[in-house]
Amino acid sequence: MPKKKCENAEEVKETKTDKETTAEAENTAESEKVEETKDKKSKKDDEKVKKLEEELAAQKDKYMRLAAEYDNYRKRTANEKLSLYDDATAKAVTELLPVADSVRMALDNLANADPEIVKGIELISNQLDKSFEKLKIESFGKIGDEFDPNLHNAISKVESEELGENTIAQVFQTGYKIGDKIIRHAMVQVANC
Repeated sequence: MPKKKCENAEEVKETKTDKETTAEAENTAESEKVEETKDKKSKKDDEKVKKLEEELAAQKDKYMRLAAEYDNYRKRTANEKLSLYDDATAKAVTELLPVADSVRMALDNLANADPEIVKGIELISNQLDKSFEKLKIESFGKIGDEFDPNLHNAISKVESEELGENTIAQVFQTGYKIGDKIIRHAMVQVANC
């Protein structure tokens, strides 16, 4: 009998081996299916991540463009405000320039006048100069300056050995500007042009 047990044991071993082989084959098939499923999920996840990254990049680009557009708008409106202020100031000062010219002519022609009158007109002239300074208005066109056709209107010319070439010899009317904007050109006589 002991032989039968051995034979049965071998049969059992063989049966177990067949069962194990079948189970292993089934496990391998299942693991391959799981791996395929994981690979498919992984590919889908990669595609989703790539799609989300593209959407994020598009939104970031859109945001950056909007920020740049806003910055340009802010700068443009600031420049327009400054320009409007300069234009309004220039227009108001244009109306005051004849008064400034009259005060300066009065000072130039009061050589033999009462010192109190001269002092009063000098005070008025100084107040006008301070007001123009507060408004950032600069005068230009002085004797000895170089002639610049962008700033000066040449009314006449004169030959002079004392002055250099293209030099202002006489000023008939002072010029004024605010920043780079010319309010009024200076009327001058130019030497040696």
